[in-house]
Amino acid sequence: MSTGPRGTGGGQGVAVPGGQGGPFRGAGDRSGARPSPVAGGMASTGARLGPSASSQDYAETLVEEHPAAAAARGRAAEVGVAPVSPGSAAALTFLAATLGARSAVEIGTGTGVSALALVSGLRTGGVLTTVDSEGEHCRLARATMAEAGIAPTRARLINGRALDVLPRLTDGAYDVVLADADPGENLEYLTEALRLLRPGGAVAFTGALAGDAAADPSRSDAAATQARALHRAVLEDERLSVVLLPVGNGLLVATVTG
Repeated sequence: MSTGPRGTGGGQGVAVPGGQGGPFRGAGDRSGARPSPVAGGMASTGARLGPSASSQDYAETLVEEHPAAAAARGRAAEVGVAPVSPGSAAALTFLAATLGARSAVEIGTGTGVSALALVSGLRTGGVLTTVDSEGEHCRLARATMAEAGIAPTRARLINGRALDVLPRLTDGAYDVVLADADPGENLEYLTEALRLLRPGGAVAFTGALAGDAAADPSRSDAAATQARALHRAVLEDERLSVVLLPVGNGLLVATVTG
């Protein structure tokens, strides 16, 4: 769940192995110069990078969601929260499964769409801790977990402000941290995530394209500046390997490699 602006995709993600590339140069180049957004001589042709809108829509819905996720999306519409897209949910499940994650933290529970995606990718017996400031969201997310057959012991839902709850969680005890809440607090969430993650763990941020604001050089509003500040922070951290996936409204993932 996020309180920030969301799009339906269409922005272009930039893979950044070892902190290179993206809207800002990585840790190896402190010049701050923005690299060309196109490669292989395509800048002169005006050719579009990435898939067409129809192909992106196809990719977003390729992985079928659990019926409980569809029900949770209906609840989200009723209470006015924006869940992650189906493609983003699939990416989160894939991320947790690829890491062999046993424990995860989610900031911004919403009605449980992304929580269900994360817990579905955890190893057998793995536990998700998810935090939301709205008690009603926690209640609805519990209903989602129950409908999906997730045992209460595998999803610990905490009603509270994230920046009050996160400092109470154990250092280096988690494999995945998902930030899906107030984009204005993402830099603080990043600091907390890096403390909470084990070596090899990953932090993910939803809404990383900020409804195309991040990629628009004419934009200097809060959505654009907050997104770019987060991009800069992860790219300049030499401990992180970074990728920006063009699913949903952008999923920024940073893995702790050092």
